[in-house]
Amino acid sequence: MKAWFGKTFPMLLVLTLIANACVGEEKKASAPHDRRLMVVTTVAPITSIVENVAGDNIQLTGIIPEGMNSHTFEPIPSDIKIIAAADLFMLNGLDLETPTLKLVHANKKPIASILLLGNNTITDKDFVFDFSFPKEQGHPNPHLWLNPEYAMQYARLVRDELIRLDPENQTDYEQNTARFFEKLSALNRAIAEAVKTIPEKNRRLLTYHDSWPYFARRYGFEIIGAAQPSDFSDPSPREVARLIDQIRREKVPAVFGSQVFTSPVLEQIAKEAETRYIDKLRDDELPGKPGDPQHSYIGMMLENTETMFEALGGSTEPLKKIDPAPVAGSYADYRVNN
Repeated sequence: MKAWFGKTFPMLLVLTLIANACVGEEKKASAPHDRRLMVVTTVAPITSIVENVAGDNIQLTGIIPEGMNSHTFEPIPSDIKIIAAADLFMLNGLDLETPTLKLVHANKKPIASILLLGNNTITDKDFVFDFSFPKEQGHPNPHLWLNPEYAMQYARLVRDELIRLDPENQTDYEQNTARFFEKLSALNRAIAEAVKTIPEKNRRLLTYHDSWPYFARRYGFEIIGAAQPSDFSDPSPREVARLIDQIRREKVPAVFGSQVFTSPVLEQIAKEAETRYIDKLRDDELPGKPGDPQHSYIGMMLENTETMFEALGGSTEPLKKIDPAPVAGSYADYRVNN
């Protein structure tokens, strides 16, 4: 018995070690390890555009919670962990997210990439300067994404950058983008068709914030002004009086406030000018909740245009044919601000 044990014990020990090693390797192989690109965006519409292109091939976080002012948002210390782990940052640029961009430069991995979508979509000759973004301050209006044709260029840039960094998923990125382009083209056509139903004299916009000049230029609207100056304070009494006089003189049927930021001043302007005040527009917050079909860039544009066009005397029928749902599903972390 002793002889048998003495001879076989070394062999049993070897077999046990091999078995344990195999189990260890199996556990190691089966342990969850997400090798997808970690991508950080800023405002929710850009997050949605990236989501449409990427689907679940990346880990996507919109670092600016929905409902926050993207111009003044300052990341908190816990956001540094997200930034430090990211492989790619996709920002609007054009000085929209200056505090966020500074933090990215200070804390990102050396190999992480930064893509400024707005800066790669238009050139200086296409810049718009206005009430909230005066030329003397040197910062052009950054709200390009409210023009669906520019949103298509954003998607094109996103596709190309993801393919560069993650060529294994090139086919998915190309197919998703092609499907997204079809929806954006349909949205563009529907908006243009609906605009024709608005009386020309009503194609004028007065909004809380100067978010709409690239939209207006695309679809033939005149921007009367905005209630929020470049320093994000209330407008001066002189500016308030000018806006009231212009609304009365031109018989503007409605002025538009923000879904996110209430504007007692704009509401008062509408009351004094005896016109409608509608505080339902969104420029960087999506309707619904993450996972809802309408919680998307297209959903936001449909809600905005339906709100504006009905108030200005137009028909929204062409817009009702558009499906707002993301083409590749909803996977992003939008960090909704509650």
